[in-house]
Amino acid sequence: MFKMPEHLHDIINQIYKNLLEKSLKRYEAGNKVDRKDLDEFERVKEETAPIFELITEWEQEVTENMANLNVMPNQVENTKDNMELLLLHSYYIDVRRKRFMELYHSIDYIMNRILND
Repeated sequence: MFKMPEHLHDIINQIYKNLLEKSLKRYEAGNKVDRKDLDEFERVKEETAPIFELITEWEQEVTENMANLNVMPNQVENTKDNMELLLLHSYYIDVRRKRFMELYHSIDYIMNRILND
């Protein structure tokens, strides 16, 4: 029986807390960032940098443990892309709610699949 590495479990918990929950709140608040405002761009860049690092760390951990997880390589790559999109859309609010929630649920599905292996 495979025991998920504690580090991967921690990363997934951080993704729920720092990416999924905060992105959903930001999106629902509707405070759209002005793409032309350099100060806002710098603020978003600064706030998102640790989350992008977390996403990369998640991808590395899952890839290293893929043989023992119930996910395919294309799912890992797609989920990474979806997490990055969700994060950016939560600031710029440039997609419809339906699309935003599709990204959210897709990420949630993969995280649950990994956690419940």
